[in-house]
Amino acid sequence: MSPSPPAEPLEPTDQDLDVLLKNLGNLVTPMALRVAATLRLVDHLLAGTGTVTGLAARTGTHPQALARLVRHLTAVGVLEGGERDRPLRPTRLGLLLADGHPAQQRAWLDLNGAVSRADLAFTGLLDVVRTGRPAYSGRYGRLFWEDLSADRDLADSFDALMSCDEDLAYKAPADAYDWSAVRHVLDVGGGSGGLLEAIALRAPHVRGTLVELAGPAGQARARFADAGLADRLTVSEGDFRDPLPVTADLVLLSFVLLNWSDEDAPVILRRCVQALEPGGRVLVLDRADVEGDGADRFFSTLLDLRMLTFMGGRVRTRDEVVALAASAGLVLDSERTSGSATLPFDFSILEFTAAPEGDAHALPAQE
Repeated sequence: MSPSPPAEPLEPTDQDLDVLLKNLGNLVTPMALRVAATLRLVDHLLAGTGTVTGLAARTGTHPQALARLVRHLTAVGVLEGGERDRPLRPTRLGLLLADGHPAQQRAWLDLNGAVSRADLAFTGLLDVVRTGRPAYSGRYGRLFWEDLSADRDLADSFDALMSCDEDLAYKAPADAYDWSAVRHVLDVGGGSGGLLEAIALRAPHVRGTLVELAGPAGQARARFADAGLADRLTVSEGDFRDPLPVTADLVLLSFVLLNWSDEDAPVILRRCVQALEPGGRVLVLDRADVEGDGADRFFSTLLDLRMLTFMGGRVRTRDEVVALAASAGLVLDSERTSGSATLPFDFSILEFTAAPEGDAHALPAQE
């Protein structure tokens, strides 16, 4: 039987047009929110500054220009008041932009922070889609990770966002795996060391080595020293597309592969295989692409486009990660997902071993 023709799309309604104009098609509101977050307008209002004139004085901005920004923020329901002697104040929605709110939206939107600053590269999305190449370095002159390594303030803002809930970001993944048979963890691209620290605290017998660029490597050293773990956890600076500095019985890739293209990711995995001791394992902690509809799917596609635009990476499905690992000579041994362990959200842990000799893809010799 021939497939049935696709159904004709429904004629858009006025409500659809309203959604397109207000929520999907304008760049004004997203940038207005980012400016409000960067200027900490909600924090100033909560501290008692109730007028545009007062806000302008507190933020060092042009009073008339700020007034026009505030008008739009009231129109979209972030602020209210400001007319007929009513004090200006945040709405319930606007309170999400308070610096102390647990959702940390002000920090995510702050244009001085790593992520919101990187989001400005989306003005080059057309070229990204045409070429498949990321836009970040074209805007800022350096690759995303090089930029963070060179700028401590950017790196600190990024680390703060990534670790805003350490129970979910580090402790939950550390709790989801049995470390009792592990002697040495090689954490490849482990950032400022939050996950390796959590592992070491749960498994006092484990030694660890973290490989990172200079900026996060320095932060990891300080973190391990502060936690009293410097005798067990060491840090090595380097590019993990190059040969890794030590071997280990467990090589960890935590939220690393999604940052890299299909060309670079197998190189990293091959380096991990080269660093495995006999019988060792490669552990891949990552986010999985989410099928279907709803909020999970929205955030999965949002992250995927950020990876593409920032650094040329991608959010992969479980099967795509398994295939990528197979191309580097790894076979899947076990897996844990958010539905079967303590893992939050769409996190997954895939455990790989080296393919039997003769089955593995040819690997370059250790240099």
